[in-house]
Amino acid sequence: MSAPWRRGNIRVMSAGSAVSSARLLRSASDRVLLGVAGGIGERLGVDPLVVRLGFVLLALAGGVGFVCYLVCVVASVEPDPGVDLPGRSASGRRTVAVLLILAGTLLVLRDIGLWAGDGIVWPAALAVFGSVILWTRASLGRSRMARWLSRSSTGTVRLVAGAASIAIGVVLFVAIGRHSGLLQNAPAAAAAVVVVIVVVGGPWVTRLARQGQEERRERIRSEERASMAAHLHDSVLQTLALIQRSDDPRRMAGLARTQERELRGWLYGRMSPGDRPSTLASALELIVDQVEREHGVMVEAVTVGYAPLDDAASELVAAAREALVNAARHSGARAVSLFVEVEPDRISAFVRDQGVGFDRAKVAPDRRGIADSIEGRLERAGGDAVIATAPGAGTEVRLTVPRSPA
Repeated sequence: MSAPWRRGNIRVMSAGSAVSSARLLRSASDRVLLGVAGGIGERLGVDPLVVRLGFVLLALAGGVGFVCYLVCVVASVEPDPGVDLPGRSASGRRTVAVLLILAGTLLVLRDIGLWAGDGIVWPAALAVFGSVILWTRASLGRSRMARWLSRSSTGTVRLVAGAASIAIGVVLFVAIGRHSGLLQNAPAAAAAVVVVIVVVGGPWVTRLARQGQEERRERIRSEERASMAAHLHDSVLQTLALIQRSDDPRRMAGLARTQERELRGWLYGRMSPGDRPSTLASALELIVDQVEREHGVMVEAVTVGYAPLDDAASELVAAAREALVNAARHSGARAVSLFVEVEPDRISAFVRDQGVGFDRAKVAPDRRGIADSIEGRLERAGGDAVIATAPGAGTEVRLTVPRSPA
């Protein structure tokens, strides 16, 4: 009888993930200089603080840490903003393994001769070890040590162990320095003190600054959410309540279109309620909103191109508003269209309806809306207006004004 087949675990990944896993990616979020240490920490599953302190400690071994960091800078690449690669959570076992590898590397460098002296490197190593205990956030898994720490005060154990390791390193440095005469060498002693301060206080300062940035970002997000909630409550929710209480389909459609226009303007930052329009498009949006609210007619408006709201454009907007009002009052159509096109030398507007139309010759002489508010206004602005209509054929009003030179 043949042996049974074993079904193995098959890992499927995309081409982009495979390429990303073969490269050393810099960290996109945890950065002090270039994100190299953060990327290595995310790749190995250890706190990036351990990697940074390792580079500092190796720098005391004949500058090997600087060389390693430059090599990692050359070999690493920036992360692809379109690909979200999940990072590993920091593990206590991996942290211990990295520290043991670091200790073995120091012993090898000591035998080679790349060494700043036992009185500097080993006390610095103890200070690094204590700083790792104090500031890393690694999980120890389900080991006996983890269960023991869960029954005890983890913060107290970390504080005592880390402070003891740092204190032993300082005492060892002072003792060896007195015996070897290192303390009499002022530059070396000052450099050693600076290294100890950076190793011990640097992680705390960095973490404090990062927490301040996170709190600031969270406060900004909270303020934005509160502002958006207030605006939606005052506008969208109120309009929905009005729509629910209305039985007129035309009024419901007008409320919905008005709210849609206001919400789009708010989302894209074009104009807030109460602001004076400064562009042709914003002025047209304002008159369309007024006509829809005051006359209960639906206006389909399209604007192509950009133009500031100068004198000629203002006259065009006023004439277009008069044409829309006339269509809403007299055409009997439920919808009116407004198309505006900005060209290099002129601005053209077209107001159309599919209403009853009219005979221009039968308009009473005292009705001066078209002659004064549309045709006369555009003539004074250097443009013209053409009214195309017939009974039962709807009406089209073509408005044109010249553009002012830039």
